[in-house]
Amino acid sequence: MSTLFRTAGRLRSGYDPAQVDEFFDRARRVYEGNGAVEALTARDVRLTAFDLVRGGYATGPVDAAMDRLERAFITRQRTDYVSAHGQQAWMDHLAAQARTLYGRLTRPDGERFAPAARGQQGYLPAEVDALCHRLVDYFDNGASLTSEEIRSVTFRRARGAKAYGEAAVDAFCDRAVEVLLGVE
Repeated sequence: MSTLFRTAGRLRSGYDPAQVDEFFDRARRVYEGNGAVEALTARDVRLTAFDLVRGGYATGPVDAAMDRLERAFITRQRTDYVSAHGQQAWMDHLAAQARTLYGRLTRPDGERFAPAARGQQGYLPAEVDALCHRLVDYFDNGASLTSEEIRSVTFRRARGAKAYGEAAVDAFCDRAVEVLLGVE
């Protein structure tokens, strides 16, 4: 058992220690260059989920460690990319990603994402559009916005055509986090 994380307690739920320990061991091996052929990216770190079990690791410290690990991998990705292709190529890469995001941002409120399927839950469009307005302000005016703010945003729910489909909004937010992490 790892000594990096404390347990949530026998009667409380936390992340499965075996999954967490295996993932962090794998991440360490890959980061140090001792990993298997498979790659591990910042996106892989961000999209990793652990099962909740009674007596597992407390979620807060694990989530904070995952955030730090994601930053380490994006910093490494940026360093590797810049050393191979140059700083301007990295900025061009980020600009291309930002243009893709901006294409979605220029759509009218309520029409940026496809609606959720009939009877399915989705995100309240007004709240998603409010985040989009903040991103526009960031891109157009240099307003303050961090990857952490996007990563931690929560949206209220609605159903069907009154909601944006979750998958598209989540993918959009993931790309926004990648762009902001690449700049930070």
